[in-house]
Amino acid sequence: MRTEYVEAVLALVELVPAGSAVAYGDVAELLGSGGPRQVGSVMSHYGSAVPWWRVLRANGLAPEGHEAEALRHYLQEGTPLRGEHLDYLRTGEGRWRVDLTAARWAPDEDCFDRIDAIAEQLERRLHRLSVADDGMSV
Repeated sequence: MRTEYVEAVLALVELVPAGSAVAYGDVAELLGSGGPRQVGSVMSHYGSAVPWWRVLRANGLAPEGHEAEALRHYLQEGTPLRGEHLDYLRTGEGRWRVDLTAARWAPDEDCFDRIDAIAEQLERRLHRLSVADDGMSV
């Protein structure tokens, strides 16, 4: 995975405010690059320094293996949830998910400007690398 893409994904994730969430595909769409799997891979390998719990699968399920920790963050931030999250906290049993319809981040104009800047920088850096790679071919 290119460092440029990793940095862009992490920069965008840092913009997602507390109590909100986005799907992996939302991040790729906002960047205009990659897809849900690429964003998931970035988050899996490099996401620990950013609010990783705010990026999840399109069905609202928390990152696998991190459900309990993510749930604590969601409750602390007031993220809209569906299901038996209180049972899950007490017993480790029960099904719950983020209500992504209610929690999905809707960036304001200032955030869109910042997202555009991140996406444009990514595009420029990837284009420069592509041109450099083409120049090296025989």
